[in-house]
Amino acid sequence: MSEIRLKHEAYGWAQAFLGFVILALVLLGIGGTIYKIISPDGWVAVAFGRSLSAGVAALGSLLMVVALAWFSRGWPTATRRRTQFADLAVYGFAVAGLLYAVQLWIRGSF
Repeated sequence: MSEIRLKHEAYGWAQAFLGFVILALVLLGIGGTIYKIISPDGWVAVAFGRSLSAGVAALGSLLMVVALAWFSRGWPTATRRRTQFADLAVYGFAVAGLLYAVQLWIRGSF
């Protein structure tokens, strides 16, 4: 009986550890993406460095995508589709966090 309980506890600890690893990767992915956007050599600086009109167009299109995403979440959609999008966002940021961690390990910076 105690052997089965030990297996259940080990599984619970492994699952908790994996959850913390995914959480850390998601936070690193979100933070790294924000850093890549607003850093002095980031995506916005590169867009504005080319020309003012290109930078304004890039920021405008980014704001439009965010606004459309904000408004589209209110449309009646299936719950399954919403959870698939949320899973995709979470695991997408986890993959980005993993890529940022690898860059940080290899280069020493993002």
